Amino acid sequence: MSLMIDAPEATSTRPYLIRALYEWCTENGFTPYLAVSVNDTVQVPREYVKDGEIVLNVSFDATTGLRMGNDYIEFKARFAGTARDIMVPVNRVIAIYARENGQGMAFPLVSTEEGKPVASSATAESRPAPPALQHEHKVPQLTSVESDHGADGSDREPDPPRPVASGPRPSLKRVK
Repeated sequence: MSLMIDAPEATSTRPYLIRALYEWCTENGFTPYLAVSVNDTVQVPREYVKDGEIVLNVSFDATTGLRMGNDYIEFKARFAGTARDIMVPVNRVIAIYARENGQGMAFPLVSTEEGKPVASSATAESRPAPPALQHEHKVPQLTSVESDHGADGSDREPDPPRPVASGPRPSLKRVK
C-alpha cells in the first residue's frame, strides 16, 4: 500500500530574488530600479506610466518605509515633490536592476488567475530589457549578476564593474 501525500505548493522565488538583488545593489553602492508592468492592481502615479510600464527607484534615499514582502512591495516616494504611497504586487515586477551598470534580472509577466507566465518562453537572461529600460535609461539588455567564481571555476575576485561614460567628466568647483 502506497501513501500519496500532497506536497504543499511552493511559494514563488520571485520575491526572494527581488530582495536578494536589492541587497546586492545596495551593498555594492548601486541604485536599485524596479521595472513594473502596470495594471489596476498596481498603485503608482499614473501620470508617470509609459507604455503600460513604470520604472521606480527603490534606493534607501528615494523611499520611505520600504517593505518587500512575498506578495507586495510597498513604500512612499516623492514624485515632483509630492509624497505618494506606492504598492506593487510582486507578480507585476518585470525586472530589478542596477541603474549604473544594468546588471539585474528580468522576470516573465505572470497572470494573477493561474500564476503562469503570460506570454514569452524566453528566459529572463536572454530576454531584451523592457522598453522602459531601453529608452529612458539606455540599458541595451539586462545582464545577469555574476557569481563569485571566475570562468575557470576559481575563487578569484571578478573584475569590478566599469562605470558607463555619460557626458563630460564632473569637476569640483571651490566656493568661498
